[in-house]
Amino acid sequence: MVKSKPPHSAEALSRHPLLHQFQDYRIRESRRAKHVSIKISTWGDVEVVVPRGVSAQKLVSILNQRTDWIQATKQRILSERGAIAHEPEASCPTGVFLRAINETWTVDYIQTEDPHVALDVDRANQHLQISGHIEHPPLCHTLLGQWIRDYARLHFVPWLERVSQETQLPFNKCVIRRQKTRWASCSSKHNINLNDKLLFLPRDLVDYVFIHELCHTVHLNHSKQFWALVEQKETQYRTLDQQLRTAWRYVPRWLEKV
Repeated sequence: MVKSKPPHSAEALSRHPLLHQFQDYRIRESRRAKHVSIKISTWGDVEVVVPRGVSAQKLVSILNQRTDWIQATKQRILSERGAIAHEPEASCPTGVFLRAINETWTVDYIQTEDPHVALDVDRANQHLQISGHIEHPPLCHTLLGQWIRDYARLHFVPWLERVSQETQLPFNKCVIRRQKTRWASCSSKHNINLNDKLLFLPRDLVDYVFIHELCHTVHLNHSKQFWALVEQKETQYRTLDQQLRTAWRYVPRWLEKV
């Protein structure tokens, strides 16, 4: 049985005439949301999270009230990104700079008759070669993304183990993922999930993320006791935590699409 969508679904809201001026915003409905919230990505994209049943009139009123904040925040984020030296943006990257381990990999592409794409890795020369249907960028992005995840696992698992020993904060197991909004997380079973995008961050920020999550194996919250433990393990945590809030600017856009 096909169920019809509620009259105030995100799709219906985005098509509402009153919201025409905000058509470049992504509207997403959330069952958990209790009020309208606005999120701005590291690329300046605006996502509006709305609770179920919110009216177009109310949403327009809220967005109009937040217009100045949205524009100012977008400008700040784009300015911060501009301050970071990036490889020239292209449909497919010709280079990958992994700040966390200070490695720069070159990427070459070879067009063949194969409808798929394949990746050859030259570890000695830090060189990647993608062959096949390279005229379809999403295929190349996906393949590069898979390599990034595998490479992150290769480096992050022993790295986390080393930090765990240094801080005397044991964990159960480490899983590498690609989260959209979190750099890492820790479960009640002391399993730590790490975002493979951490490979693009400066090393000191990655160290801080590891310490932060290891401290969650003792305090699974952000209580005063938790922050006291973090400070015990990393005295500069306040500065690092502030820097981490804008660290998404280090992640290349092509990986955000994978």
